[in-house]
Amino acid sequence: MQPVQTHHTVLFVESAPADVELARQAATACRFNLHVVEDADAALDWLMITSPALLPLLVVLDLKLPKLNGLAVLRKLRLNPATREIPVLVYSTEFTQAEVLMSYQAGANSFVAKPIDEHQFTELFTAHLAYWLTSKHHQMDFATS
Repeated sequence: MQPVQTHHTVLFVESAPADVELARQAATACRFNLHVVEDADAALDWLMITSPALLPLLVVLDLKLPKLNGLAVLRKLRLNPATREIPVLVYSTEFTQAEVLMSYQAGANSFVAKPIDEHQFTELFTAHLAYWLTSKHHQMDFATS
């Protein structure tokens, strides 16, 4: 049985400072906490030391990361019973059909081509937060009623 999450945290694994800033603006507008890590090792470390009750509601993962790539992170998340059920949204500017397919095979819930335009990025990121988190939040409310 999954612990009931009472917070609104999104883990954003992204090394580009401009994308991090745009994502912070979108998360603030949606009233979700955005925990940002810049590489795969930091993401995995944070997830492993975080209490199960405080795990994020969503992981937004870039594929192009320093050191270990996003696909490796995704595979490790899916192998760990504590993080296996967390939705993972792959967000990447550079992608090929093979990367999209590999992402889904590794367990991604969705793959999104990250817009280069700042306004489009913020709108799309906000829409994805609303989609993935609003329905999850309502499910949690129902489960705790």
